[in-house]
Amino acid sequence: MSAVTVLAYGAGNVASVQFALERLGATVRLTADPVEVADAERLILPGVGAAGYAMARLSDLGLMEPIRAFPRPLLGVCLGQQLLFETSEEGEGVAMLGLIPGTVRALAPAADRPVPHMGWSQLSLVQPDPLLDGLDDGAWAYFVHGYVCPDGDATLARADYGVPIPAVVRSANRWGCQFHPERSAAAGARILRNFLELPA
Repeated sequence: MSAVTVLAYGAGNVASVQFALERLGATVRLTADPVEVADAERLILPGVGAAGYAMARLSDLGLMEPIRAFPRPLLGVCLGQQLLFETSEEGEGVAMLGLIPGTVRALAPAADRPVPHMGWSQLSLVQPDPLLDGLDDGAWAYFVHGYVCPDGDATLARADYGVPIPAVVRSANRWGCQFHPERSAAAGARILRNFLELPA
């Protein structure tokens, strides 16, 4: 099974991601070293919390350029997916990695859809992709988020939360999952296995 590097930059729960990957037989390296990131076989960018704090951590650690230049498979998870986009309207606005066009916006609350969107939602597959091989349309995934990425050409799968939630996105060698695959049972394990099997 493949080797995978998980960014441990202080803005994500890396332990659960690490354990999920190790259950699949992967060799996992946790690091915030820019040289190790640049040399990784494949890279996972986790994230929880505020986009501004996460981007400040990436900048302080010298990780923004190695991530932007990374030429092999890269997967952003939860906030990590959002960081792949250009900007977020969080706070006073946050400049992000700019790898996928568009602005991340706050979810609008409603009586039947409180914010954050927290819990299990079904996935609707939009475009075929190696990351989604073997995944059934209607598979369940576990979400925790209060902001949502723009729905556009990069969207591979959606969830419905009163508005379309781009649940899986891709641009070139960069993928993102808005949900937590490490907490999404069989569907999440399938996606992580597919990521480990992508050609590096």
